[in-house]
Amino acid sequence: MILIGVTGMPGSGKSVAARRIASILGWPVVSMGDIVRQEVVRRGFKLNSPNIEMVARVLREELGEEAVAVLLIRELERMNIGQEGLVVDGMRSLAEAKTLSKLGRICIVAVHASPRARYERIIKRSRKGDAVSWNQFVERDMNNLRLGIGSLIALADYMIVNEGSIEELLAQADRVANTVRSGEGAGCSGGRY
Repeated sequence: MILIGVTGMPGSGKSVAARRIASILGWPVVSMGDIVRQEVVRRGFKLNSPNIEMVARVLREELGEEAVAVLLIRELERMNIGQEGLVVDGMRSLAEAKTLSKLGRICIVAVHASPRARYERIIKRSRKGDAVSWNQFVERDMNNLRLGIGSLIALADYMIVNEGSIEELLAQADRVANTVRSGEGAGCSGGRY
């Protein structure tokens, strides 16, 4: 199995890229953020940015820095996904990539956008649990960096820069998907962990 791990800071466009790549390849897409949000609800907390960040931190204290990947693997086992490939939206660390590599070869795709562009997208999408103030946004970014997302982005096999239109983002995601489909992505290093 090939796993395409899509990473990026909040609001970078990683979910849009992940869905597009999955659609082109005909593979399922799973969200690591959804795993954390489900855990927030399961633990009886209100679904908001501070609680999501708190539960993400607590999970890592309880299960190690690969906690969300461990929970995702459990979920995948319940779903019985035995496909050619899988797109994982929201990978946050090299530890998560290493843990998920037990399922198959990992190919890391990073989606990058400037903080201002990301903040504007987050405000516009108004997803439950998102940061609403600039200070909350900055704190969420800092939490993501503490989790190790910067290392994962730095070692990505593919980089999508999302500073333009949605069409430009989709075109870049198309190129990544077609590269993987053609077999040219066979050398994906999975973050070189």
